[in-house]
Order: sequence, then C-alpha cells, then structure tokens
Amino acid sequence: MVETTSTNWIGLALVVGPGGIGSAVAAQLKKCCPHLKVLTAGRHGPPESSLQLDLENDSDLDRLGMSLRAESLPLRLVFNCSGRLHGPELQPEKRLQQVERYQLEQQFGINAMAPILLAKAIEPLLQRDQPFHFASLSARVGSIGDNRTGGWYGYRAAKAAQNQLLRCLSIEWARRWPMATVSLLHPGTTDTALSRPFQNFVAPDKLFSPERAAQQLVEVLLQQTPEQSGAFLAWDGQSIDW
Repeated sequence: MVETTSTNWIGLALVVGPGGIGSAVAAQLKKCCPHLKVLTAGRHGPPESSLQLDLENDSDLDRLGMSLRAESLPLRLVFNCSGRLHGPELQPEKRLQQVERYQLEQQFGINAMAPILLAKAIEPLLQRDQPFHFASLSARVGSIGDNRTGGWYGYRAAKAAQNQLLRCLSIEWARRWPMATVSLLHPGTTDTALSRPFQNFVAPDKLFSPERAAQQLVEVLLQQTPEQSGAFLAWDGQSIDW
C-alpha cells in the first residue's frame, strides 16, 4: 500500500493517558487510521490500558521502548493525553499564598517533565525514512501571552514549561529525524474528571464531549507536517500565543 497520507500509515500508534480524552483519541485513531495498531498506556495497566506506564516512574519509561519494540511494527504516532490539574491534596491556586512546593512538583511532574521524558523513551524507535507524529495535550492557560487573569500558578507554569521543552524537541528532531512532527494541542474545555470542578462558568456550546474533542484533535494532528513541527495549536487548528 502506498502511504500517501497519515491516515494510510501502517504501523503502531500509542496513546498515553487513557482517561476521558485519551480513550476517545484511541477510538478515533482506530476509526480514521485503520492500518495503525493502536495501543494505550496508563498508570493502572491492563485491563484499562494495553501497557503499564507510570510517567513519573523511570523504570516504566525504560521498559516502554522494549514493549513497543516487541510489537515488531514501526512506531508512527505517539499522543500524550496525560494531565494533572487537581487531586486530593492539589487544587489550582487562586493567590500567591496558596502556592506550595509539593503542589508545584506535582504539576510539573506530569504536565512538564513527563512529556519530554516520554519523547526520550520512544526516540530510539524512530526511523529517519518514515514519518512520525509526536503530540501532547497542552492548554491555552499555559500561554504566557494570553494570560489576562492570573491564578493557577502551578498548572499554567507547568504547561508553559511543557511548551518550551517540546519546542526545543521539535528543533532537535528537525535535524535528527526530519520526517518527525511535534505538535502541542489545546483540546478546549472537555467534559472529563480533570475539568469537572471548573465547568460552572463554561457555556454549554463551549464544553466538548470527549468524543468531539478527540475528533477535533486527531483531525488537527493529522494535518500537521514536519514543516509545521513545534506548533502550539487549538482544537480548531488556530495558532495560540506562546
């Protein structure tokens, strides 16, 4: 089969973080890229995920490459859908006096460090003569230029840090893996556990189902080319200020 577009690619796709958006992204990829074998990877492992992967565990990241290599298929796409905004001892800060070291470390662990360490883990599987997509969920609130309201110190800063790290990655890969494309994607406000406590002020037409968000994200992702690598894009394909 001649691979004229990414929807015709033959090989392996990996979706990391099989939560609300991640599971929907995996389903959408199976639908629009029928020649890709789509795996998921998450903290809890099977049966929720195809592979066990805790992005904050270096041993899991070290094993990931071996697990993917065992599939005996070229790796064509990795989509990081993991994210952290709140938890039992973690809430977005509304003012400076709420900023705590351990909360910053939690935000940066998943939202900034995990994506670049994931890229490091899968890089040995790349091939110079085959196209490859690496995408990661970012957020408009991670835009420094678009920040008009402040607050959410840790989450905003961690997403901004991810943007810089993956922008650096796109520049390096343009030299070393010229057929690779790196994309930072903002899904819009999506009806998942991550956003649910903060949906009160979201207009109904601006709150996406996971399925709609996944459809939009995958459509934007598959339109990207190596010449556009390193872009920070919204769900509708529009560029977002750094």
